[in-house]
Amino acid sequence: MKQLKRALLLGSVGVLVSLAAAAQEAPAEAKENTGSWAFNVRRIGLELSKTDVKNGKEYANSPVSALNADSQTVIKGVWDTVLGYNDAHSRWNNSLFMEYGKTKQEDIDGVETKNETADTILLSTDYARKVWRAWSADVGPFVNLAYQTEFTKNNDAPRTKTVRGMAGLKLFEGKVVKDLYIAGVGEYDMTYSEHVSKSAGEIGWRLEYPFKEDVSFKTDGYFRRYFSYSKYIGTDLEYDLNLTARMDVNLTKTLSFGPYVSYRRAQDRENSVAGSNFMIGLSFSYIDLFNLTK
Repeated sequence: MKQLKRALLLGSVGVLVSLAAAAQEAPAEAKENTGSWAFNVRRIGLELSKTDVKNGKEYANSPVSALNADSQTVIKGVWDTVLGYNDAHSRWNNSLFMEYGKTKQEDIDGVETKNETADTILLSTDYARKVWRAWSADVGPFVNLAYQTEFTKNNDAPRTKTVRGMAGLKLFEGKVVKDLYIAGVGEYDMTYSEHVSKSAGEIGWRLEYPFKEDVSFKTDGYFRRYFSYSKYIGTDLEYDLNLTARMDVNLTKTLSFGPYVSYRRAQDRENSVAGSNFMIGLSFSYIDLFNLTK
């Protein structure tokens, strides 16, 4: 009963925020309402590193560590695209985000191991109203519905299958602030045979800062804190922090490269310590915007 009350309270707050913002919106006839469709390729990227060691077994006793190191290949692909509609009153984005990363390691005895470092498929639709202006960005209530899963299951765990809805307040389409929001979240987790309903709060962001014409700093991520669960499953998270940051240096109008870092930290219900994953590397990206309205 307490969990249900919390979920209802969280949902009520999101609805009240939306209603309060909508009540202050300027009359529709006072705004020009010329809408446009666009396909935004935020990023199609590849991150790759490779260490190839030959005859490492023969050099096992060598003081030169480079000769007896393990061969290792790290590869990660990212697909982040948005089909969006934008007018004077609102923005409607339909996005597909996918990432998959794998590490392959071969020791000097030829024993090979493989590990997934990232695996996400996220399909979402996001609707936001333009009510105010702040820091050169639009501000207003928003709602979001998403489905998250994976390409493959991880070791003995089943594939993630989660429907997630959220409602709250957002700044968007600014010069630096592309998205910044606070929201109440409801999840229906179908990963295990026992489905779990959860409630949470979330803060998320997507920022871009141009240092100069061909160089920009970009970061995106979220922090989600869970409040209630309908059932106990030890692997359910209590909180989840996920962020990335990179420096894009333009090679051409649509191709860029630069260093990146990613950090994931989370704690589940059955462990007393948090787990984390930190990666640093070099990425190559394709970025473009297609205006679909003639």
